[in-house]
Amino acid sequence: MATSLVRPRRGKIIGGVCAALAARFGLPKFLVRLGFVIFGVVGIGELVYIILWVLIPKDAA
Repeated sequence: MATSLVRPRRGKIIGGVCAALAARFGLPKFLVRLGFVIFGVVGIGELVYIILWVLIPKDAA
């Protein structure tokens, strides 16, 4: 079952965006992180990461 889209306080590396997306869609964290690295090489990954970092709320607990 998918959880709501919130950035976790644990299990994150920088902002928790990849961990939040991985938990929400049931994917391994390393695949989501790899996707951002690949998109970063293309030139859009960093921008999308920063936008999501601002938009996804931090976990309250």
